[in-house]
Amino acid sequence: MKLDRVIAVRNSKTVYRDGDLCIKVFDSHYSKADVLNEALNTARVEETPLHIPKIIEVTTIDGKWAIVSEYIKGKTLAQLMSENPDKKEEYLDRFVDLQLTVTKQSCPLLNKLKDKMDMKIGIAELDATTRYDLRTRLESMPKHTKLCHGDFNPSNIIITDDGTPYILDWSHATQGNASADAARTYLLFWLDGDIEGAQRYLDLFCEKSNTEKRYVQKWMPIVAAAQSVAGNEKEREFLLSWATVVDYV
Repeated sequence: MKLDRVIAVRNSKTVYRDGDLCIKVFDSHYSKADVLNEALNTARVEETPLHIPKIIEVTTIDGKWAIVSEYIKGKTLAQLMSENPDKKEEYLDRFVDLQLTVTKQSCPLLNKLKDKMDMKIGIAELDATTRYDLRTRLESMPKHTKLCHGDFNPSNIIITDDGTPYILDWSHATQGNASADAARTYLLFWLDGDIEGAQRYLDLFCEKSNTEKRYVQKWMPIVAAAQSVAGNEKEREFLLSWATVVDYV
């Protein structure tokens, strides 16, 4: 495999293209368990009807773990939104439809979203009272087993030349409540500075899923606290500010 064509650089990983292959190479300090869990998550989601890049192999390259998958040719939904701002509403509409297709799937062997969030809230940089309150609220939320992507945003959707949408990056996939996944997506729009897009996304999600907006909003402090454990300092500060929101009017 040739590693001379970089197509993306992310935290602790670099993604290359070699012909029809996509090679994600993790930094040397990256957890072996996390790499294998990402590959396993992806393999399990492959069993659904969703279009995703299939895993070819998990290997090591110069002592670093790597996941080799199919290369999907096309443009990300984020690129299309940027290039065609007049079509943003149309793209957002399609984006929400795709997310709802994801949450209709079932992957019973994936980790439980609530268990993962509970663990992360337990180590978040919050005072003990706030952590207790958030974990209590998390436990009171309805238990669902829907497929949740965990990082569903326009940059993780590739639209091929024939219009087929492929969903990338299943490292955070769990089974749980779709509204928690929507809360995560809403916060991702905020983190990207697209406040208007965040609001429009939430409106569309609630309208199309017949979900009360307040219900998704109740997930936001919980999701923000759980996500604050990862990411850079700026993102952590933003998410911790959301984690202390008591309620919505």
